Amino acid sequence: MFVPLTDTVAVAGQLAPADLAVAAAAGYTTVVNNRPDGEEPGQPAGADMRAAAEAAGLGYAAIPIGHAGLGMAEVAAMVAVLDRAGGPVLAFCRSGTRSANLWALAEAHRGGETETIITACARGRYDVSGLRPVLMRLAAGHGGASA
Repeated sequence: MFVPLTDTVAVAGQLAPADLAVAAAAGYTTVVNNRPDGEEPGQPAGADMRAAAEAAGLGYAAIPIGHAGLGMAEVAAMVAVLDRAGGPVLAFCRSGTRSANLWALAEAHRGGETETIITACARGRYDVSGLRPVLMRLAAGHGGASA
C-alpha cells in the first residue's frame, strides 16, 4: 500500500481515512494529500482525510496537484513539509505518481543528488528520469550535487 522511496518518505495511491491509522502505526508522522477535492467521484474529501490524520496523531498537509500540473509553489510547500515533519512522511495522490514527482522536485530543491533521487523513485517503480534537467538545476541552485 505504501511505497517507500527513502527511509523517511513513501508515496501511495488514493488512501481512505482508515488507512491513516495504519500509516501512524507504521511510523509515519505526516501525511501529504496531493489530490484536489472532487477530482474523481467517490474520492474521500480533503477535510475527511485531515480529520482522520489528526485523529491518528499525524500531521497533515494538502498540496493539491490538479490538471494544471505543479509549479514552484507546490515544490516550496513540499520542502516546508519535509523540513518540519520530524519523522517519516507519506504522500498520496490517485496513483502515487504526482506525489513521487513532487517529492523528487522538492528533494532536489533541498539540495539532493539527482541520480540518488531518480534511483529512489525507480525503486518504487516511478520513473522521474524525464525530470533530470529540472532536478539538476534545482539541486545546483541549492548547493546539491547535480549528477
